[in-house]
Amino acid sequence: MKLTRSFRTRLFVGFLLASLLPLLLCSAMLLQIFRLQMEAQADSESDVQLIHVTTALDGLYDGFRQTSLALKASPYVAPALAQGQTDSSMVYSELYSATEGSRSSARFDLYDGEGIWRYSTQSLPLSPQLSTQWGILYAARQSDGLVFSQVDGGESSSAPLFQAAAHITTTHGQDAGYLVITMTRSNFHQLLDGTYSSQNDLLLLDRYWRPVYASVASLSDTLAPLLREKLLEGEALYGEGDVYAYGTAFQEEMGLYAILQRPQALTQSTRGLLTTVTVGSALVCVVISIFMGLRLSRQMFYPIERLHSAIGEVAHNNLDVYVPPYRDDELGQLAQRFNGMLVALKHNQEQLVENQRELNQAQIRMLQAQLNHHFLCNTLDTMKWISKINQVPQVALMSTNLADILRFCISPEEFVPLRREVEILQRYIEIQKIRLSGAFSFHAEIPQELEDCLVPKMILQPIVENAILHGLEGVEDGHIQVQAEKVGSCVLNIVVTDNGKGLPSDMTGAYAHCSWELSRGHLGLYNVDTILRKYYGEDFGLYLSTGSQGRGAVVSATLPLRREEEAEC
Repeated sequence: MKLTRSFRTRLFVGFLLASLLPLLLCSAMLLQIFRLQMEAQADSESDVQLIHVTTALDGLYDGFRQTSLALKASPYVAPALAQGQTDSSMVYSELYSATEGSRSSARFDLYDGEGIWRYSTQSLPLSPQLSTQWGILYAARQSDGLVFSQVDGGESSSAPLFQAAAHITTTHGQDAGYLVITMTRSNFHQLLDGTYSSQNDLLLLDRYWRPVYASVASLSDTLAPLLREKLLEGEALYGEGDVYAYGTAFQEEMGLYAILQRPQALTQSTRGLLTTVTVGSALVCVVISIFMGLRLSRQMFYPIERLHSAIGEVAHNNLDVYVPPYRDDELGQLAQRFNGMLVALKHNQEQLVENQRELNQAQIRMLQAQLNHHFLCNTLDTMKWISKINQVPQVALMSTNLADILRFCISPEEFVPLRREVEILQRYIEIQKIRLSGAFSFHAEIPQELEDCLVPKMILQPIVENAILHGLEGVEDGHIQVQAEKVGSCVLNIVVTDNGKGLPSDMTGAYAHCSWELSRGHLGLYNVDTILRKYYGEDFGLYLSTGSQGRGAVVSATLPLRREEEAEC
């Protein structure tokens, strides 16, 4: 039953993940794409509306500038202000002519050099006298063009909100008076009405981030301090919140920042509705997944339970069980594979018993062979002493060397120090010198620091034997040399050279690449190369080349550098 519960749990989890994850991912992606598209569209519309607002402000500034230039250039305005005239039809004519295009957007007043009101496009003065030592008239006297300033005139539609002033001088450069332009809330509303959507709110701030005009009065108390705080903290002036998003544009000449606040493209109620739809769809998928999981688990439970019981019998070493494949599907094929596995397992078990019996017999033969080797070694020792008694030193030497080689061959060690390998090789060389009457010489150069390197047993003797039998045949004054050298930090290279007949050109190179036809006449080289590659991998082995001046053969054995009681590099 534990298997059943585990299987059903995994099946349910699989169905739930397969159904819910794609749905949730797709829903989240669609919601995000929908939100980004709506916000991008709203941002684009807001940018267009800000462009309309700044265009209207640019047009207003151009009108103010043209009016200022026209009044400064008038031959009547400056003399009238300088002489203090209070009634001049020509001045009013010039004033009304210069303000023809801008009179509906602002109030225009002319003050004399003392700051006393003289002429206006309105019937009554906004202020009978303005100070020339501070305020906007002082700023205008310090500038050649128009200067602008915010005015806190109150909440009424006719209260002044924004002023501009220009200094007027006579042809001799003397102070004549000032042009003062005043805009009220109604002027701003008339100017900017229609430039932005009715769903959005507009806020105008001066260059010091003080409120000038707001389509909704509360913006002056809420949005303006927020933007001033963001400016002081060095944050971006464009931003968004949970409810509103806003964009900013700047009219440089008038020093006005236009802040357009719009509702978020995706409201909280819309998000809630989309979330509800997503959750509802997920719940429907959960119900469908559970239903399908229960149905499929019932269909699969019985075949799996039969396999589970049969596996339990096999665990108790009962190989006579059989699972009938009642269904012609994957589960039926699984039952057939299980039955076939049982047949193979029974066959392997029988084969294992047979192999064990053969192994026992091989071990008995190996013990008998060891007894034979010990008998042979003892016999060679007896021959050695008899040869010494009868004064036949060559037979004694050959018997001693052959006994040492035989003991070395039957020793259980697979790896031996290089110095021990060279010692056994020298025993072999002494036997061959006696057999060939000293027809060749031998020399070994093994650096002291490499004597304790571990090498596979009996890898040098076959190489030297090959050099004696094939290389030095028919050669007078033959010579064989064995050298060991360290290559890099982890490779040992053992080189066997002779001055014999050399090698055929098709045998040079890596010995592993030689064809079987070429290598079968050199069984010793083949065995050594195979041992090295089996122990250390295909990157190591024998490499054959021709000696210097095209004479003799060079056989190099490369293997990892490993010392006694050290790990391989």
